Amino acid sequence: MVVKIIAYSYSNPLLEPAADVNDWGWEVDRVYQDLGKRTQLQKLIIDCKTEPANYLLIHRLEELGDTLEEVSDRLHEIEAMGIIIIATEQPYTSEKSHISSDLWTLLQEIQRQQHSRSIRQAHASNRLQASPPPGKAPYGYRRSKEKYTIDRSTSPVVKDFFEHFLLYASLRGAVRHLAKKYGKKISVTTGRRWLTNPVYRGDTAYQHEQIISDTHIPIISREEAAQIDRILRRNSRLPSRTASAPRSLAGLVVCSQCQSHTTITRVTRPYQDKEYLYLRPISCNQLPKCRAIPYQEVLEQTIKIVCRDLPLAVAGMDFPQLNTIKNSLGQAIARQQEILQQLPALVETGILDDETAKLRAYKLRTEISQLQAKLATLPPVNLRSVAQAVSIPQFWFDLSEAERRFYFREFIKQIEIIRQEKAWQLRVIFIF
Repeated sequence: MVVKIIAYSYSNPLLEPAADVNDWGWEVDRVYQDLGKRTQLQKLIIDCKTEPANYLLIHRLEELGDTLEEVSDRLHEIEAMGIIIIATEQPYTSEKSHISSDLWTLLQEIQRQQHSRSIRQAHASNRLQASPPPGKAPYGYRRSKEKYTIDRSTSPVVKDFFEHFLLYASLRGAVRHLAKKYGKKISVTTGRRWLTNPVYRGDTAYQHEQIISDTHIPIISREEAAQIDRILRRNSRLPSRTASAPRSLAGLVVCSQCQSHTTITRVTRPYQDKEYLYLRPISCNQLPKCRAIPYQEVLEQTIKIVCRDLPLAVAGMDFPQLNTIKNSLGQAIARQQEILQQLPALVETGILDDETAKLRAYKLRTEISQLQAKLATLPPVNLRSVAQAVSIPQFWFDLSEAERRFYFREFIKQIEIIRQEKAWQLRVIFIF
């Protein structure tokens, strides 16, 4: 007697990737697979009425229907034809005229799974419509039925927060600014979430970090968002709490002899208002310890080296290659957007059904967001002209310490103090 084994697999493209139909652990005569709708399941039942099978393999029983009633009906219909159903991922195997004692417990579990699945299905449907995910709208926005809308009473607070951070590159400073100007108290952690929240950039984020661009009106522009990302990346390289330090050299200077970062110390004299600033190694292991160096002298020497070496460093960058990368990403985005615009016509002509078109549009928009994110990480194309502008010493001396700190960290990775017997010199290492 020839034993015939068939298999059935169901996946919802909105919720999970398609299962591997070749991995059953059995030698299968035929596999029926459904994606979204269960047309192949109906064909399986029709085929089994004319050419009965001995065994039906299925991963989980809930793949047979969207409700417990559908699962039960199809179980009974298939088993009534004398087919033994084996669930490979559940403790269920049916036999002719026999129901497993664990079936009732299993059906209760299926009911819970179907309820959870229906909720996730509704969320997935909202994603296809680019509707906001569940939960309260971020501060600065209101939640409407289909998208986020600007809250005119709170959005100026958020906008001012971003502008302060872009001006001074200090997260803690921006947080203090909100508390002082608006009485809006937020934690540093909340402030960091604001800086990286896609919603403020006009995008909507869903599970698994999937982002759809341009779903609503942004509070900050794409250029501002890219600048914020660059500031956060460079601040992450600095020692803790130096990103908001008031002095422009804070966190940048390292002693090459003892490999210690330096701290800025204030020295005053009795009955005098004048103060003296020094750069002193934090954890020097030398004997005798490395001596402190006047802050102003290091600052002046740093400005001199930046004005001399920065234009040369920028000139050595491979801008043609950078432009090629940017053009390639821009062309890829344009291609995806062109495909996106063609989908409505494909639905009208009947080539795609509405659900498939929405799923395709969702995938295209998330791919466009990924390409835009890669494009935003590249340095600005006007870097060469900026380097020429900041190579004038007077430019640096006209800035406040906070403004100077911003520009230093835009270009400088580290400043090394190279000590000699009775003197010292600096080596400035640029980011690029």
